[in-house]
Amino acid sequence: MYDPACIFCRIASGEIPAERVLETEHALVFRDIHPAAPVHCLVIPKQHIPTANELDAVPAEALADLLRAAAAAAKALGVAEDGWRLVANVNRDGGQEVFHLHLHLLGGRRLRWPVG
Repeated sequence: MYDPACIFCRIASGEIPAERVLETEHALVFRDIHPAAPVHCLVIPKQHIPTANELDAVPAEALADLLRAAAAAAKALGVAEDGWRLVANVNRDGGQEVFHLHLHLLGGRRLRWPVG
């Protein structure tokens, strides 16, 4: 499904430019325009899924592809060996600002814990 009001749907379709890192059948990885780490990319499904609360309607192969795309991007970006993090913010209290499921791929420096 495509939502013309969704910025991430428009990026996935190519209507809005983004610095693409990797693309698969079900996923797109592109650089975040407001990076919180030296490497900060967004990993999105091409299908419009508002939040992680709707994952029960998503085929398992599409979800697996999303995670594989994140791992492949981490390798391509040179952070796989030293370490990287995936973060999913869900709904407003969880920090989600764009209501299209997305994972933040962060790396390129030592990441602290706990977050939040």
